[in-house]
Amino acid sequence: MDIKKFLTESRAVSPVIGVILMVAITVILAAVIGTFVLGLGDQVSETSPQASFSFEYTDNGASTEDTFVVTHESGTAIKAGQLKLVSSDEFAVSSGVADGSGAEEYTFDAFDGITDANTEISAGTSVTAYSTTGETDLGNQDFRIVWTSESGSSSATLQKWSGPRA
Repeated sequence: MDIKKFLTESRAVSPVIGVILMVAITVILAAVIGTFVLGLGDQVSETSPQASFSFEYTDNGASTEDTFVVTHESGTAIKAGQLKLVSSDEFAVSSGVADGSGAEEYTFDAFDGITDANTEISAGTSVTAYSTTGETDLGNQDFRIVWTSESGSSSATLQKWSGPRA
């Protein structure tokens, strides 16, 4: 082995390959840093839950209240404060609303039997919506169950129901 030849050898990685590697490393670093700076990493974990709901509508005629029961059938348990029942017209969350007042949306923690916004809505949990003392017909309405992330930055419609006369 010739030591002089070994020390003077000038073969190495081609300069073109070196530049390509440096550009690739720079692009990858910029993407990772940009993801964290723009907050895109936080949104990845905020995917909508997988849950199935059933609906039961009872038409009690014009003189009494219609009822609309929403039951969580299966899937992910969700905090009551993250779920809303949204309608195309007003409805009530407790029986016997005499003055006809209501709203077009309520979070699940507003319904009778749900204690607070952190109550878990899991399989078997039901909430009941009522017509506002004959002034609204639930059979003419569309209802949606809407989930909103804890940060409020994203939402999704989990399920939809249309009344028989909607």
